[in-house]
Amino acid sequence: VFGRWLCDQAAADDTLIGITPAMREGSGMVEFEQRFPKRYFDVGIAEQHAVTFAAGLACEGLKPVVAIYSTFLQRGYDQLIHDVALQDLDVTFALDRAGLVGADGATHAGNYDIAFLRCIPNMVISTPSDEQETRLLLNTCYQYKGPSSVRYPRGAGCGAQVTDTLDSVPVGKGVVRRQGEKIAILAFGTLLHNALDVAEAHNLTVVDMRFVKPLDHDLIQQLAATHQAFVTLEDGCVMGGAGSAVLEYLSQTALNTPALVLGYPDRFIDHGDQKQLHQELGLDSVGIKEHIESRFSELLTTAS
Repeated sequence: VFGRWLCDQAAADDTLIGITPAMREGSGMVEFEQRFPKRYFDVGIAEQHAVTFAAGLACEGLKPVVAIYSTFLQRGYDQLIHDVALQDLDVTFALDRAGLVGADGATHAGNYDIAFLRCIPNMVISTPSDEQETRLLLNTCYQYKGPSSVRYPRGAGCGAQVTDTLDSVPVGKGVVRRQGEKIAILAFGTLLHNALDVAEAHNLTVVDMRFVKPLDHDLIQQLAATHQAFVTLEDGCVMGGAGSAVLEYLSQTALNTPALVLGYPDRFIDHGDQKQLHQELGLDSVGIKEHIESRFSELLTTAS
């Protein structure tokens, strides 16, 4: 999805510059290099330079897109803060391999980007739930005039049909995917589809939040007025993640809605099949259902 979008966007905007730290094939930039060789830069295994180089280009009015694995952006964290975010520069980060990566193991698992990006001022953080949402949010973040990120996992998506348009969506606004009652699942990312399976069993509301930052405060307020509990769901670490952002907002606004936060535990997760790892972590449909039933058994209703 990223490679196709990058070529389409580059054809429409000659200020787009593609940057990769030696991940041309892995990030799907082969066609982009072939079609736009003068706008393609592989800086080698130098993540810090990739970020600062993008900052310099943005200072001169170009629109750099940094295609980088989530785990590798950790190596350019200082540059991200001081060279990009502090100056509020227009750099788009396409974070590949977000969440569990299966056989690549703990060193490549992109489990922490939500947490380490969320605390940086000026950053926009988006969490697409499928292939089409990935394209929509890439469009949106690219058009946003400031630092932004789009995180997406390794491997195939759910098979959503992808358009060839360059449409965008409102920054910081979620979408209700299923209207239910009593409990609202706030899904950040691809685990949305597991949540939809669970929602059918208990007639729950499911929201594709789309953005961790800015968080859709208005939607949370609306849901708090009509539901008795929240469940947050993300394919990233629980500590400091999207669920933490929701808890912070609930606390700051004195909303009394209880919330169950689901995501990756506070430990390094070893290599293995992604589906199996999610099952072991209780983040497949069965596990999510069990978590919700255990915490909110008195609220659940039978689906009509």
